[in-house]
Amino acid sequence: MKYIVPGFPIQRMRRLRENPTVREMVRENHLRPEDLIYPLFVVPGENVNNPVSSMPGVSQLSIDLLVKEAVDAVKAGVKAVEIFGIPPEKDGFGSGAYDPNGIVQEAVRAVRKACPDLYIITDVCLCQFTDHGHCGIVEGHRVLNDPTLAYLGRAAVSHAQAGADMVAPSDMMDGRVSAIRAALDEAGFNHIPIMSYSAKYASAFYGPFREAAESTPQWGDRRSYQMDPGNSNEALRETALDIQEGCDIIMVKPGLSYMDIIYRLKQDFGMPVAVYNVSGEYAMVKAAAANGWIDEKKTVLEILLSFKRSGADMIITYHAKDVVRWLAE
Repeated sequence: MKYIVPGFPIQRMRRLRENPTVREMVRENHLRPEDLIYPLFVVPGENVNNPVSSMPGVSQLSIDLLVKEAVDAVKAGVKAVEIFGIPPEKDGFGSGAYDPNGIVQEAVRAVRKACPDLYIITDVCLCQFTDHGHCGIVEGHRVLNDPTLAYLGRAAVSHAQAGADMVAPSDMMDGRVSAIRAALDEAGFNHIPIMSYSAKYASAFYGPFREAAESTPQWGDRRSYQMDPGNSNEALRETALDIQEGCDIIMVKPGLSYMDIIYRLKQDFGMPVAVYNVSGEYAMVKAAAANGWIDEKKTVLEILLSFKRSGADMIITYHAKDVVRWLAE
């Protein structure tokens, strides 16, 4: 304890709990619409709405329906989205990721036109675009780090050219922040921030996302480049490197099982911290709520507030559209 306070009956903690107004006045952490980022999945075609079976309420959307969803989200009070793309064709070099007319780039242009004030973040990775499902260029069954970096830089630049406000590299290749920063700066986009997935774990909670993004590895797993769930000091080293390379926001992914990491990164670096409330966490809440085991609204708000309490400044969550409506009630 930093200080000693008098005990009962002089101190009665319930004095500041019995009235809802004073509870709000002394609340230490708050959840706001500005804290939330809404992930969206875009696919080729027109009038395409493919529900993700493991994520009730989430769909892959063609660009026309993605625009409608973005407009609806803005009306609800959402301030920012993150766009993930699934291309019509995949190859060994993930060429759709950096195609100026690729699915993400076209989606960014369309959403920007319809929602000029919406903050658009794009995922920068190759896994959705490669035929092997890994986040980098491969040789045999080995993911090559350094040859991948130039492709990530090209993807980031193409997103900025399309109108993205921020890029978010999620690949976990060593040196990718530096490569992306250099590519953006050289192309005249030194004002575009980088939100780095700086502490991304090789987690079991990603299963539903891989269905949504069609990015399941065709062989092996991602443990050679994503972090081992048993490590915490490694997260500090990873994050320190990303900061040195020029990232503007650091991220922890997943959220619920890694709130100690959120806290440590905030305390050690004082940087803006994002957390990804990932697909598996979302799916568990939805399944329990559908069975009547929990109150979905109260549970979601408690989870997101716990991220804020741990030190997160912003939260990427599939619940975002519902939450902004709940907060407005």
